[in-house]
Amino acid sequence: MEGEIRPELQALRDRIDLTLDDAREEARQKRYARGYRTARENVADLVDEESFQEYGQLAVAAQRSRRDYKELQSSTAADGVITGTCTINADLVGCERARAAVIVNDYSVLAGTQGYFHHRKLDRICELAEQQALPLVMYTEGGGGRPGDTDVTIQIAGLNIRSFSTWASLSGVVPRIAVNNGYCFAGNAALFGCADFSIATRNSWIGMAGPAMIEGGGMGKHEPTEIGPIDVQEKNGVVDIVADDEAHATAIAKQLLSYFQGDVADWEAAPQTALRDAIPEDRRWGYPVRRIIETLADTGSFLELQRIYGRGIITGFIRLEGKPVALIANDCQQLGGAVDAVSSEKAARFLQICDAFSMPVLSLTDTPGFMVGPDSEREGAVRRMSSLFLVGSRLRVPIVTIFLRKAYGLGAMAMTGGTFVAPVYAAAWPTGEFGGMGLEGAVRLGFRKELEAEEDPEAREQLFQQLVARMYEIGKASEAASYLELDAVIDPADTRAVVLRALRAAKPSGS
Repeated sequence: MEGEIRPELQALRDRIDLTLDDAREEARQKRYARGYRTARENVADLVDEESFQEYGQLAVAAQRSRRDYKELQSSTAADGVITGTCTINADLVGCERARAAVIVNDYSVLAGTQGYFHHRKLDRICELAEQQALPLVMYTEGGGGRPGDTDVTIQIAGLNIRSFSTWASLSGVVPRIAVNNGYCFAGNAALFGCADFSIATRNSWIGMAGPAMIEGGGMGKHEPTEIGPIDVQEKNGVVDIVADDEAHATAIAKQLLSYFQGDVADWEAAPQTALRDAIPEDRRWGYPVRRIIETLADTGSFLELQRIYGRGIITGFIRLEGKPVALIANDCQQLGGAVDAVSSEKAARFLQICDAFSMPVLSLTDTPGFMVGPDSEREGAVRRMSSLFLVGSRLRVPIVTIFLRKAYGLGAMAMTGGTFVAPVYAAAWPTGEFGGMGLEGAVRLGFRKELEAEEDPEAREQLFQQLVARMYEIGKASEAASYLELDAVIDPADTRAVVLRALRAAKPSGS
């Protein structure tokens, strides 16, 4: 009869309902009690409406031999991980460019632990992402490996699984964004750490082992909140962006993904004439370079990564007339803009990822060079700073360099892809100054005898300042451009137009 539902279809609907939040009210309320969302609520917020196609929804934990099967269908819904394909940001970039895949570990199922079918679902969606070139967003909350899957009798240690290798092998193949809220230990932390970009809420604790494993290793008892709290993981660079909560983290993930999805049509920009006065008249004074970035970029498009880690170099993404661009910039308010070992490694990894995904690079350079001295060498400066040259030498994407002020020595070369010849366009503002090393150091080294010969301290200082001023005249931007050591000196207000013309003239990556 019309309108009647056949029993097998009704049975399927009932079975699917057991996996949804309404049938798992106790689990949902536990999440709410902590101020968290359910896994399915995170999925719904991340993906475009009506676009999510789920894989493996009917899976349960491999524990049929020890637990009631009907109970497993609800309490271990989807075996603790929701996977599927979808679109994200389709209203911004169009459906074709919005294609993506999603993995959301469900902490309400056995503390988000990874079981037998859980791993199979991870493998399936990662393999699909590789085959179909789908960016992946993974929510990583969970406690690592699961020892209670008693149905599995064909393995001992279970170390022959492929999930970690499968996820890691997507590096440089498709963009991968990890999002965490709550506890993320052991295997879940390994997945988080393998991502190209990592976002975590302030209520995150991330560690390669949880309390039980630490105690089992004879290292004492620790509360889970003592292991990898967010203030630690932000300072050491494990977390790229810290979010307020899951909703904020999801919004950031969508914005971050959008840069890899391509151009957007709607944009606004601030008046560019303000850039003419952005650099102080006194060359010794610092200035907030982020203000320059935000003026230069499309309004609201600047997204910074690892803000308090490797502070000497700012890394992030901007848009110029809707076009996504990766950005590196020296921060002269940190170490005077010197490039230290940590910021070198940070920038090198960032450039490597951007190159893999054909993201053009803008370098805003203002540096006295590499950080030097015994303390710097104790940080492994030789190896870590050199990583910028290694990555720069292999860049296939176009890089445009704008010299805001200082450009000295190896540090300045490292900021431009390893040589001033590497950029498709290298231009300076009129405040630009150039040299093989910082002016003051060059004077002290090159004119040591003359300075030592001057016995009067005031006269010696006066001579020193005169020599510095003379070297500044020799090395200022217009002189360096006249020797063709850079391509142009430009009006700061024209910077957006200059960068865009250079990028439009550049050969696309891989062509």
